[in-house]
Amino acid sequence: MISVQNLSVEFGSVTLLRDINFVINKRDRIALVGRNGAGKSTLMKIIAGLQSPSGGVVARPTDVTIGYLPQQMRLTDNCSLLDEVRKAFSHVHELDRVIDDLNRQLAERADYDTPAYHDLIDRLALKTEVRTMLQSDNLEAQAEKTLIGLGFVRSDFDRQTSEFSGGWRMRVEIAKLLLQAPEVLLLDEPTNHLDIESIQWLEQFLKTRNGALLLVSHDRAFIDNVTHRTVEIELGHIYDYNVNYSHFVQLRQERLEQQRRAYENQQKLIHDTEEFIERFRYKATKAVQVQSRIKQLEKIERIEVDEVDTSRLHLSFPPAPRSGDYPVIADSLRKDYGALNVFAGVNFTIKRGEKVAFVGKNGAGKSTLVKCIMGEIPYEGTLTIGHNVKIGYFAQNQAQLLDESLTVHDTIDYAAVGDIRSRINDLLGAFMFGGKAADKPVRVLSGGEKSRLAMIKLLLAPVNLLILDEPTNHLDMRTKDILKQALMAYDGTLIVVSHDRDFLNGLVQKVYEFGDHRVREHLCGIYEFLEKKQLDTLQQLEAKSSQPRTATLPTDAGQQPSAGKQSYLEQKERERERKQAERRVKKLEELIADLEQRIAHIEEQLAQGNATDPDIYNRHALLNRQLDDAMQQWEEAQAGNT
Repeated sequence: MISVQNLSVEFGSVTLLRDINFVINKRDRIALVGRNGAGKSTLMKIIAGLQSPSGGVVARPTDVTIGYLPQQMRLTDNCSLLDEVRKAFSHVHELDRVIDDLNRQLAERADYDTPAYHDLIDRLALKTEVRTMLQSDNLEAQAEKTLIGLGFVRSDFDRQTSEFSGGWRMRVEIAKLLLQAPEVLLLDEPTNHLDIESIQWLEQFLKTRNGALLLVSHDRAFIDNVTHRTVEIELGHIYDYNVNYSHFVQLRQERLEQQRRAYENQQKLIHDTEEFIERFRYKATKAVQVQSRIKQLEKIERIEVDEVDTSRLHLSFPPAPRSGDYPVIADSLRKDYGALNVFAGVNFTIKRGEKVAFVGKNGAGKSTLVKCIMGEIPYEGTLTIGHNVKIGYFAQNQAQLLDESLTVHDTIDYAAVGDIRSRINDLLGAFMFGGKAADKPVRVLSGGEKSRLAMIKLLLAPVNLLILDEPTNHLDMRTKDILKQALMAYDGTLIVVSHDRDFLNGLVQKVYEFGDHRVREHLCGIYEFLEKKQLDTLQQLEAKSSQPRTATLPTDAGQQPSAGKQSYLEQKERERERKQAERRVKKLEELIADLEQRIAHIEEQLAQGNATDPDIYNRHALLNRQLDDAMQQWEEAQAGNT
């Protein structure tokens, strides 16, 4: 579908990508991985057609549709949430325009018996059938379903987009992109602004959608669940594996080890051969053997070990000074913003040395509670910070708080005090800012590099309570793994706000769940918590389904209908819904049969070489896309009919 051929990207004297080649097929689900600054986002922009390479080409069919979600975007704020999402259906309005144009052409022509006239009728019939299936009610339902899946509630639909934070507005763009259903979907860090429940919803959506997917994400669990192919960018080259990320890591290590062994064996053979040649070069009795060895040496195809970026982050937190036994105690804690209650009746105790996670939907109060602990905002109730507690705080927007006019070195130099000033260069080197990288202006750093720089500031003074609010956003997977290992070895108390299941797994022993204006304590790890949540949800569904429904239809006596009448009304409603679903299935089956017949007719023309219309290939591609859409709708309708 899309072919990347001999692609190169250079910035000044730096080569970011070098002669790379790979193909994105129709149903590929590809994870694009590599460390921060390797060129993943740049490659995404080039494939999307937003940036030109220094060399090579990206070949795309003219009729292929590509949807691209960048890491950061400029968002407009001039309409309601639902109106903004409705913009995703511009293709429907374009279809209406095409239908109007075809009707106009038919009205102006009188050559009723010509093939051209009949072709217009066929095209109009096809467009009209497709438009019939895209009823506005169905589109509205899709929009609402997608918004709710991404964490919005119905009361948000009429709110202006300007009322939402940047993270929530990013979700609006994700919703629009998913509703457009492009054939190729390019997503650059889509999970950075999603909570765990929304990530799980997005996982299910991407696993069931048709079309190709190219995904950049540092959430290992997410890409493992969604993708089946991994393309790694390493020092300007790419390595393509037809497996998910976890399997790729294993195969990559095996490949490098095999290469190293083969290289070492070959080097030993070359050394022994050269030694033999030098020893017996001038002995007449060995002349034939020497010449044979020289020819053998010339024929050897030299093994090269793939280049690997060996620069590595070295991270360890300073020993934590001893604090009191209970660094944080909350008693009847409550926080309101005007009439809006964030949480109430919050009670918990965090013991010295515990590592806990704050999880829950965005806006449920996780960062708000962190700000209460930091003393940044007022609250009601009692919040006790223990004896000798020294807090180190990494805010969710910490990387954006850096002064972009400073260099990397100056950023740390201005923040450091005392003896650590003499070790600034060592500290920067440990965080992969050694040499010339220390002189880079902050404004040119990638998101991951800014996060690393902000993390250094945490190490400038020893603390015994670390509070990290979304610390893994923009960090590549290697850096995340190193940060996780350092936190596991940290001997102080840790509170981490995160939606990254893989990062939290094995790191925390207690989970505080935020939701419904409450904070619930779970004495377990993150995956045990998620399993419990799914079970709780099922139990709630069962409890709801076991409760008798209360009909709202008025009776003559103004009372609720009897149990028998209620059952009869429910049965009638179910029968009505079943018949409606059957009609929809039948209508879709008729459309599918018609589309298949049209496709077969075009393919017969192509096979016989009778195709003279240059637009025939575009029509063939359009019919296939419409057939895919109709098949998907038929599957959904069948599911609703069971």
